[in-house]
Amino acid sequence: VQLQASGGGLVQAGGTLRLSCAASGRTFSYNIWGWFRQAPGKEREFVAAITRTAVSTWRSDSVKGRFTISRDNAKNTVYLHMNSLKPEDTAVYYCAAASRITNSPTHVSEYDYWGQGTQVTVSS
Repeated sequence: VQLQASGGGLVQAGGTLRLSCAASGRTFSYNIWGWFRQAPGKEREFVAAITRTAVSTWRSDSVKGRFTISRDNAKNTVYLHMNSLKPEDTAVYYCAAASRITNSPTHVSEYDYWGQGTQVTVSS
C-alpha cells in the first residue's frame, strides 16, 4: 500500500484546511486509516482514525469539535477536515493504514503503512 498525503499549508488561526490521503495498492486489506501529527521536538501523536467502512471514527480530545475524518472509498482517499485551527495544531501530519487493531487505533505501533507527511503551519 502506498499513501500520499497532501493539502497542508500555511493558514491563520481560526482558518480551515482539508488534508487528503490518497491510497494505492491493496487498500482493501487495510481496515483502519488514521491521521497522526508530529510537532518539532515532540512525539508523533494520534489525531483521528476511521474504519474502511466509515462505520466507526475516533478523534483525540484536542481536536474534537474542530476536526472531522471522512473517506471516499471510490477514490481510495481519506480526508481530515480541520476547522478553527490553532497555532498548537502546527505539525507535520501523517496518514497511516492498519490491517487490524490489537489494542487501540490511537497507537502509532498499530499501523503498517505511513504516508510521507504534509506540513501544516498555523500562524497566530
